[in-house]
Parts: sequence; C-alpha cells; structure tokens
Amino acid sequence: MDFLAGCIGGAAGVLVGHPFDTVKVRLQVQSVDKPLYRGTFHCFQSIIRQESMLGLYKGIGSPMMGLTFINAIVFGVQGNTMRRLGEDTPMNQFLAGAAAGAIQCVICCPMELAKTRMQLQGTGEKKSSSRKVYKNSLDCLTRIYQREGLRGVNRGMVTTLIRETPGFGVYFLAYDLLTRSLGCEPEDPYMIPKLLFAGGMSGIASWLSTYPVDVIKSRLQADGVGGKYQYSSIMDCTRKSIQREGWRVFTRGLTSTLLRAFPVNAATFATVTLFLLYVRPDEESKDCEAAPASHQAPLQQQAQPSSL
Repeated sequence: MDFLAGCIGGAAGVLVGHPFDTVKVRLQVQSVDKPLYRGTFHCFQSIIRQESMLGLYKGIGSPMMGLTFINAIVFGVQGNTMRRLGEDTPMNQFLAGAAAGAIQCVICCPMELAKTRMQLQGTGEKKSSSRKVYKNSLDCLTRIYQREGLRGVNRGMVTTLIRETPGFGVYFLAYDLLTRSLGCEPEDPYMIPKLLFAGGMSGIASWLSTYPVDVIKSRLQADGVGGKYQYSSIMDCTRKSIQREGWRVFTRGLTSTLLRAFPVNAATFATVTLFLLYVRPDEESKDCEAAPASHQAPLQQQAQPSSL
C-alpha cells in the first residue's frame, strides 16, 4: 500500500507543480549576459505569451511517469525502513527519508535530465516557429544515450545524490515533527488542513536545505544543449557560476520553487496520508501522518523536491 499511495500522491503533485518547475529551470539556466526573463512572474507571462499555456507543461511526460515510480519507491522504502528501524523517532525519520532519497536517484536523475532538456526546448521562440529537437521525453533520453552512452543519461547523478539524500531526510523529519506538534488525529475535524500545512511546509524546508545544489545540477544537465559544453565537473560549474554571477546565483529560481513546493507537497502528503488512513483503518496510529513508520506522505517527497 505504501507504493500505491506514493504513486497516487506523485501524480497529484506533478499536475499541480510542473508549471512552477518549468519556470524554475528556465531561470536557473538562462544567460546572465542576455537574460530572457526578469523574474518569476515575467517568466510565467513570457512562456504563456510565446509558447501558450502548454509551454508551462513542456517535459511533463518524464516526471509524470518518473515521479509516480519515484514516490512509490520513496514512500515504500521510507515506510519499510521505519518498520525495520523499529522505534519511531525524529532521527529514524531522517535516516529512513535519506535512504529513500538516495535509492530513488537511479530513476530521478535520468528523468530530470529529460525534463530539463524538454523544458529548455524552444526557449524564447514563438510556438509556431520553434524547432523541436526531441519529440518527447523517451526520444530525448534515447538520443542522449546514442550520443553519450550511459554516462550521458546519468549526467548530474552525483549532484542529484547530494541533493536528494539530505533533502528527503529533512522532508520526512519536518513532516513528522509538524504532524506531531499540530496533533494530527483521525478524529480531528481540522485534520486535512493540518496535513496540507505540514506537507507544504515540509516541502519548503526540504528545498531550502539543498537548493544551491539544485542550481548546479540543473546547469550540468542543461550543459551541451546548444552543442557546446561549458563545464567539466561539479566544481568547475560552481566556480564559473560564482565568478560570473556572484553568490546570488544560488537563489536563481528560488521564488518559483517555493511557490511550487507548498501546494505540490501539501497535495502529495495529504493524498498519501489520507489514502493510507482509509485503506488501513485498523492502523489508527496516533500520528495521523500516514507517513512511513506510519507513513510519510508526500510528494516531494518532493518533492519536487523534486524534484522529482
């Protein structure tokens, strides 16, 4: 049931948050010398005007398929790890979340690579005149594999691991602490609003803890889109980014990320928790957090972060 709940929660999260993710990626990788967008809301307006509303959903196929499985893995691994650890403590919630975050990187990294390439396709061009390099996410990964092999498909794997392992640990830890402090109980008439708040704030906490790494990951995965590579390694990308744009580079796209994090993770955690609560009526544990141990619930679980 952990896996099925994760699938349902993941799908709900993708539908809510993908437009914000597209804006985040565009802002993270745009040229500092000739920026196309002045900020989050200008980016939203520009994409809709030039590429229609569908432009905000470019690359959704990859996360819709990938995040469904990722959340199934995350919630399943987290729940089973908590049961193996035995005691439901904040530290165990963090460790179980970190383990889940690390394992899902195998799917998360190629998925986010395809998503990033698709989101950048046709940037700044009118819908009618934009050239499509990739037909869909699968075609994108196939072409990358043909040109660069497995190494190309897994571009950004190290940064994904660095982001996801502590990020998911923070994610589950924050959700556990919030649901406990808010007193989420099945009989509480305000249980759903509390779950939504706990899930949303957990997503924000997770993203804030690892966001600088996400900027570097996005740049590495977008590198080579124009046929020319700028970065030779993680450190090279970090050094060049700071030299050109200063330390503020690590906050590029943060506004759209946080705007996305709350509704996406609120929807994901609440969906997972409520699903588990009603399919396991006998498990009326005092933490109505269907989160692992009793069950973690959410999406971004990212979440977002996805991220996924």
